[in-house]
Amino acid sequence: MSISLSMRVNGKPVTADVDPSTLLVTFLREHLQLTGTHVGCDTAQCGACTVHVGGRAIKSCNVLAAQLMGAEVTTIEGITPAEGLHPMQAAFKACHGLQCGFCTPGMVMSAIDLVQHHPHATEREIREGLEGNVCRCTGYQNIVAAILATSKTTTASAFLPR
Repeated sequence: MSISLSMRVNGKPVTADVDPSTLLVTFLREHLQLTGTHVGCDTAQCGACTVHVGGRAIKSCNVLAAQLMGAEVTTIEGITPAEGLHPMQAAFKACHGLQCGFCTPGMVMSAIDLVQHHPHATEREIREGLEGNVCRCTGYQNIVAAILATSKTTTASAFLPR
């Protein structure tokens, strides 16, 4: 048995027939070929699958696609402008906030949410805000530096969906 699922992903309407038990991360990766959203742990522990739903960061391995009927979903592919990088992506690059890159899409999506909702977050608040995202390579220092740099130099409107 399948259901007809409709939502907006990265600003575009999408409709697909899916099994009711399809996770959002599976829908994004396998049905829409949006593979920037990574599958890390399948238990909502690592944050590699983080996307935005209605402007808030969620872990897409922890929600059924059917639960988001009619929702607005933004993936890492949806934040990147046609030319250049999103300010948070540019900061991660400039501050060397990535190494292997596996956690980076989810980390960037979480960082955007953090800066949108706490634009004057301190280093401690940023570290606490990233607790749901695991990076096994960087030690977080450069990730935190990228988020601090972005929050100080970027206006809130830069973080609105494109």
